Amino acid sequence: GIANAFVDKLPILIITGETSTHIFGKGGLQESSGEGGSIDQGQLFQGITRYNKIVERTDYLANVLNQAARILLSDSPGPVLLSFPYNVQKEKVDAALLDSVSTQRPRRPLSEAAPAIETLADMLGEAASPVIVAGYGCIRAGAQSQVARLSERMQIPVTTSLKAKGVIDEQSPLSLGSLGVTSSDHAYHHIADHADLILFLGAGFNERTSYLWDDSLLAECRIVQVDHDPGQIEKVFSADLAIAGDIRDTLDALLACMEARGLSRAPLAAPPGGRESRKPGGNPIFPSGFALVEHFFQRLETHFPADLMVFDDNIIFAQNFFNVSARNRYFSNSGVSSLGHAIPAAIGARFVEEAPTFAILGDGGFQMCCMELMTAVNYDIPLNVVMFNNATMGLIRKNQHQQYGDRFIDCDFVNPDYAALARAFGIGFTHIESTRDIDRLFDGTDLRGGINLIEIMIDKDAFPNYSSRR
Repeated sequence: GIANAFVDKLPILIITGETSTHIFGKGGLQESSGEGGSIDQGQLFQGITRYNKIVERTDYLANVLNQAARILLSDSPGPVLLSFPYNVQKEKVDAALLDSVSTQRPRRPLSEAAPAIETLADMLGEAASPVIVAGYGCIRAGAQSQVARLSERMQIPVTTSLKAKGVIDEQSPLSLGSLGVTSSDHAYHHIADHADLILFLGAGFNERTSYLWDDSLLAECRIVQVDHDPGQIEKVFSADLAIAGDIRDTLDALLACMEARGLSRAPLAAPPGGRESRKPGGNPIFPSGFALVEHFFQRLETHFPADLMVFDDNIIFAQNFFNVSARNRYFSNSGVSSLGHAIPAAIGARFVEEAPTFAILGDGGFQMCCMELMTAVNYDIPLNVVMFNNATMGLIRKNQHQQYGDRFIDCDFVNPDYAALARAFGIGFTHIESTRDIDRLFDGTDLRGGINLIEIMIDKDAFPNYSSRR
């Protein structure tokens, strides 16, 4: 979890306990001070936290909390770990100490980027076929509305990174869906065949999104990049215009500039995106064998048009079959991609926000974290866990099929009786082998207030038709 948060730059505060300071180095039970040959917690977490510290006294606690707050509220946050020895935990501190801790989020001044706004407006006005590539930075900046307004005003098609699904409504005729090596080629071909300008908004051009850094994707295009993190600017490609600034503020300024100029475009005669561009059964990534999966996501999409949270380990199915509306939230496990992440992530989110919640994962990932369901049971946290059962580590088996001539090694396994497991947890269970089973699930199961394990059977020898080439 901490490694995931570090890669995804999520502001997570972790608090741990420690043995009392007076026994440091003496071999205390579960000591991790690094003294006397004990485990060194600081070194252990150094590579996956932005700041970690054992707080050995309370007289400098305000300084520690201010340092933690600066990182957690910064433009480039990450995990902060504070460890409190047992004797320090028992010390009394004046509550007024908290008054000296700053919790204001700094805002990047737009004035540095303002001169580039006019240039960006000119470039978009001159482009014959611009495309927006929107990344997770748009969500972090709260810029979804601004992206949609810019797209509609200038009739610019939008494709997103996997993590940014739902930045604009994927049912919109201007939505090209998700861009990446594990997605259909709709967005890729539109960019490669038509685009003359690409506007990257908070999107890292990583291995997945870039189709393994395919140079032809950006060929013959002018490139504009807007990102709040200066470290992302021109990290992978050279930009004709680069703006390091808050994405929402930048787009607000751009839209105001366009309004002042009267700059807009008439609706496209043939919009390239929307649901009609991604017809059922027409995805080249899934030639056959995935009708159940496709039907499940179609029903999920229509049953919950708003206020849905989806946490997804599997990724590739939802990337292709699930059109995320602007009123739903989709959280992909695309950082470290640790198996089993979806269930604890969904439970944590459900503590904060009351909304229908789904955790989607494979049977291999489920076995790595299935006991977390008892946390949901203990705290009465409504949750739907959707588990695809093919009795194998699907990605590994796919690669062994594609690259090693079906020499399958250590990818298949035996599953337990999941109906019995659900009964032991005291939760609902649905076994799905047909589209009728899926229809009965959505028509007759409490998917808002219940805790449900939903097992969807798929063929272990049905493989998505893409290759990561490694």
